Amino acid sequence: MTESFKEFLSKHFKFKDLGVPKYFLGIEIARNKKAIQISQRKYAMDLINDEGLLGCKPSTTSMDPMKKLQLESGALLDDPSKYRRLIGRLLYLCITRRDITYAVHKLSQYVSKPCIDHWHAAEKVLRYLQRTPGHGLFYSSSSKPVLSIFSDADWAACPDTRKSMTGYCLFLGNSLFSWKAKKQNTVSRSSAKAEVTRLLA
Repeated sequence: MTESFKEFLSKHFKFKDLGVPKYFLGIEIARNKKAIQISQRKYAMDLINDEGLLGCKPSTTSMDPMKKLQLESGALLDDPSKYRRLIGRLLYLCITRRDITYAVHKLSQYVSKPCIDHWHAAEKVLRYLQRTPGHGLFYSSSSKPVLSIFSDADWAACPDTRKSMTGYCLFLGNSLFSWKAKKQNTVSRSSAKAEVTRLLA
């Protein structure tokens, strides 16, 4: 089927088969008979190096759970473009790094008026990446095709809007293939209501 599809494409388009992909747009693909590993190690290391944090102390977490970021978190940055550029590059890294997705999407809310605390939080993400540059997605060939869904809600997680946060992740066997965290559309007056809203979403 694959070969016939390639033949069909070659008849209608200028087509060249480059073989099994190994590196594409910053995404590294390693495979064998047992599994496929997708990561962006080189992209992450280049990002850390460009920000001058290659020799910094690594962090064990991507975000401080005790610190609540707000729209006004310290003085405004003199050059907000560097924050926007960094967040843009981190968003691309989220293709394979589900462990930083929440932190990066949280920081992306402040690109219009980034403050000092926002920049420090973004640097913490980079220090976490330095500790875990090779993390990515792992798809095992022996994984059972059983669908598992996990979800949760964080009541009034946003200090600016008081909206709750809903998050979920989908596994096929042991392989994660979809994940998301987003604000709920309405303001929940209790944690129970936030959980009900999560189930109905």
